[in-house]
Amino acid sequence: MKALSKKRRHPLAAVALLLFGLLITGSLYTAAGNISEAKAAETTTASQADVEEGQKLFVANCATCHGMNAEGSDSGPSLIGVGAASVDFQVGTGRMPMQMQGPQAQVKPVQFDDEQISQLAAYVASLGAGPAIPDEEYLDTTQGDAAHGGTIFRVNCAMCHNAAAAGGALTRGKFAPTLSGVSEKHIYEAMATGPQNMPVFNDSNITPEEKRDVITFLKTIEANGSAGGAALGSLGPVAEGLFTWTAGLGIIIAFTIWLTSRPS
Repeated sequence: MKALSKKRRHPLAAVALLLFGLLITGSLYTAAGNISEAKAAETTTASQADVEEGQKLFVANCATCHGMNAEGSDSGPSLIGVGAASVDFQVGTGRMPMQMQGPQAQVKPVQFDDEQISQLAAYVASLGAGPAIPDEEYLDTTQGDAAHGGTIFRVNCAMCHNAAAAGGALTRGKFAPTLSGVSEKHIYEAMATGPQNMPVFNDSNITPEEKRDVITFLKTIEANGSAGGAALGSLGPVAEGLFTWTAGLGIIIAFTIWLTSRPS
């Protein structure tokens, strides 16, 4: 014990302890890296055919704007690290490839089938980590809480999309689209990737379960329709007031004409 105590007081004991700690840390880091690489290799091998087909589709349809290696150009942003969810949303809703340059991409008929969209998403996902296409459990509205989703939507989304999700105008010719008729998957992907002018709501901001609640709320109000009769675009008091003034003035003018046209 005395001999061991003397060695612990040796001037080089601290250096030896530090080297031993670095050796252990390095070994653990290397082992973890090998495991991650092995898992990544398995995933890549399993979808290598899709990645290759996706690359062909990308070069033929997307490289003009996004660059041959998706590095971006003056006509389009880099796609490295945007993830499969971004591609699935943009291409799956017809926004990409863009029909024409403008303030934001317009919805149009989808150019690719589901398999081709999956292949494009697999290729872009292979370029860098990013949001993945959501699991079905987070798209099942039977498990969501519409009331809680409504609260989250009004706090985070209603200022652009309108409290009834009818959409609204933004600046410089941009707009927040209506969310009626949008699929559960595309709503989730929009929250996760932040397309166009929309902010990104990652899992730290809004959890996958809360995203499901928001989707449940949107599908609930879409199914229930307008409880107050004519929705008038669901634009709130501005549209309602305009309708009232227009109808009221029309009635007053018609009544005035009728009075003045009566024989004296």
